[in-house]
Amino acid sequence: MKVHTTNYTNTFIEVAEDCPTKTAEMPPVKGDEKTIANMQFDLLYENPYKYDSDDVIFQCFANKQKLTKNELADGRKQFFSKGQPCMRSSPLTKRYGWGIHSDKDGKIAMYAMESKEYKKMASDKNLKVIKAMRSKRA
Repeated sequence: MKVHTTNYTNTFIEVAEDCPTKTAEMPPVKGDEKTIANMQFDLLYENPYKYDSDDVIFQCFANKQKLTKNELADGRKQFFSKGQPCMRSSPLTKRYGWGIHSDKDGKIAMYAMESKEYKKMASDKNLKVIKAMRSKRA
């Protein structure tokens, strides 16, 4: 079975061109269950450069599906047997104003669009800089 990945290395994902905010925002909680944006935010805010993109995306899926510890290994194989959307399509990069940096090992951290670190990474010639996906077609 082919295994797909969402991981990047030495890459910075800038906020989408049509992001509706001018400063990074914490995703609001809606109802009783956390949204994908809330889960991604919590994982990255509390653990910069601990996880790669695959880890974050799968953990959010596993939480939504309420997978047990015994189901995680097989669930992850099954999940990545098909291509999955990467962090370019994350609500953090599209809606809430957070850029995502992937280091040389593929570990990721998020940066507020108004921060010095964001601006530095967005202009870093040693990084591949790409935009998050737009929410609306141009």
